[in-house]
Amino acid sequence: MDREMLKSKWMATVASIWIQCSCGASYTFGIYSSILKSTQGYDQSTLDTISVFKDIGANAGILSGLLYSAVTLHGNHSRLGVFIGPWVVHAAGAIQCFLGYFVIWASVDGLIPRLPVPLMCFFMWMAAHAQTFFNTSNVVSGVHNFGDYGGTIVGIMKGFLGLSGAMLIQFYETVCLGNPKSFILLVALTPTLLSLLLMNLVRNYDTNTKEDKKHLNAFSAVALIIAAYLTINILLENIFTLPLWSRIITFVVLVFLVGSPLGIAVRAQRESCDRFAQSLLEERGYKPKPEESSEFSAAEDPTDYRALPSGEAQAKAATDYQSSSDEYDLNLLQALRTVNFWLLFIATICGLGSGLATVNNISQIGESLGYTTIEINSLVSLWSIWNFLGRFGAGYVSDIFLHRSGWARPLFMAITLSTLSIGHIVIASGFTKCLYLGSFLVGVSYGSQWSLMPTISSELFGVGHMGTIFNTIAIASPLGSYIFSVRVVGYIYDKAATGKDNTCSGTHCFMLSFLIMAAVAFFGVLVALVLFFRTRRFYQEVVHRRVHHS
Repeated sequence: MDREMLKSKWMATVASIWIQCSCGASYTFGIYSSILKSTQGYDQSTLDTISVFKDIGANAGILSGLLYSAVTLHGNHSRLGVFIGPWVVHAAGAIQCFLGYFVIWASVDGLIPRLPVPLMCFFMWMAAHAQTFFNTSNVVSGVHNFGDYGGTIVGIMKGFLGLSGAMLIQFYETVCLGNPKSFILLVALTPTLLSLLLMNLVRNYDTNTKEDKKHLNAFSAVALIIAAYLTINILLENIFTLPLWSRIITFVVLVFLVGSPLGIAVRAQRESCDRFAQSLLEERGYKPKPEESSEFSAAEDPTDYRALPSGEAQAKAATDYQSSSDEYDLNLLQALRTVNFWLLFIATICGLGSGLATVNNISQIGESLGYTTIEINSLVSLWSIWNFLGRFGAGYVSDIFLHRSGWARPLFMAITLSTLSIGHIVIASGFTKCLYLGSFLVGVSYGSQWSLMPTISSELFGVGHMGTIFNTIAIASPLGSYIFSVRVVGYIYDKAATGKDNTCSGTHCFMLSFLIMAAVAFFGVLVALVLFFRTRRFYQEVVHRRVHHS
């Protein structure tokens, strides 16, 4: 592969996808939470407190947003030369990932003395905080490279991050043979090494073509195939006891599927080179023969290959609707002074906070309802699939309705929050196998918020400071997780727990908690509807017009 092929937005997209596939260890907390609890001597409230610090680290990405802005927006005016670019953000994430998870593994394995709870919280925060650096660099660079299809590229990046939990668990069951201690070491090494190998490929390119959508759809198809493949594997493992050789084969197939986006990137880059070659020939007065020109019939006119509109041009277009344009292309401090920012923040607390509380306690919920260890591990893996479907589907579907009819994206936030409320009610009911249906509804709805929130942020406040703004709004996620995981779920569970092992069995352990979270999610629906009515004219007159004009 030549150097020109490596220096393209398509290879940048592939590198970002591969990094996203490895860095979702925060979604696999259910795999090692039980051994963390037993080896460190925690009760449920203490374990939930540690999980909240994980959530704070994984979602409070202001530092990653500021670093990204510093090394990209101001990089052209810097004297640092090669010491600027998205790769710096990836390197910072890799260092934190290794240090955090390695120390946790050493404590669980007994290599070092048992850590005090505050120190365990700190290293859990550090390990999860690495995810924000990987995610910020990949998502914001993707939106920069594919500005006309922000929802789609955010859905792809967030979707692969959601799938990464299930992929890591497949890796865990193949390599670690079900040993959760080894899994912690695995997540310390895998994202670190992969990001260090690929980080230099993730770059920003100021070009855009009408062919982008076709190749983005190909990436989307690969993501759906991987999700279907993982789902089948998880269901088979839940029904049958698979031998090691079959696990190795299925994992090799998974690696092949994850590697397939490389072929899409090569094809996209070749088509781009063909268009460029054709344009050079036409500039020199050469007219291709009919059979030669047919080779380019599927490609758009090379004159459609253009620079993305500048921030100034976007800001000028936004003045067509002055009452809402105040929120357009703003920095963080300006965005904080708007009503729309806080409406989005409150809706995010209701959605992401209660969703995180569910995944953080899914092992204990399963145990209280009599699920086996295999079923619980399957639920954790399936959560990653449902999370992916929400992240990918919400971005892709909302893009379709925006391009066709100018539908404001906050409407989809309201729809998914209503589904989240129903999912919480299903889990609270405690009927037989309720966790399968409930985790599906909650997982899809939770994932949808992670796709919709960053995209809405870029549309209402501009792309210039997107990394900082959407990571600030993402603080709502750990804040909500603390409220629901510790103050609601953990408190009520510990009150109902009996015996020396602080465990609880029966529907009553979590029923009240999930009814409370269902009510909160419904309140989020109302807040999202307010944001929808405030911004629907803005979407019709500014965002919809911009995507069609470009």
